Amino acid sequence: MSTTPAAPGSTALAPEIAARLKRTEDGLLPAVAQQYDTGEVLMLGWMDDEALHRTLTTGRCTYWSRSRREYWVKGDTSGHVQQVKSVALDCDGDTLLVKVDQTGAACHTGDRTCFDADLLPLG
Repeated sequence: MSTTPAAPGSTALAPEIAARLKRTEDGLLPAVAQQYDTGEVLMLGWMDDEALHRTLTTGRCTYWSRSRREYWVKGDTSGHVQQVKSVALDCDGDTLLVKVDQTGAACHTGDRTCFDADLLPLG
């Protein structure tokens, strides 16, 4: 596994896609995973050019782990696979929306989503 994200342009990501991406200083884009048929927001992960390329070509979500400093394919160890249905780039080119068919929990805590355990009070 790599210990640093791939530099822009150093992967097999199509140049016309890579040119549209507006990355953070460390070469990453936030990638929101959403259940394709219900619209449920599942999690937020980070992708660089290589992770996006792997996601687009394998049909499985690949992320860059900022804490472990390596690529990881969702579900390889947990069995909680994200099968990719579509990938969209937002209007600014700085965020990805990955619509997936989630098997099992999306959150590392074992919850279905990363956004249902700690709702903040309004008003």
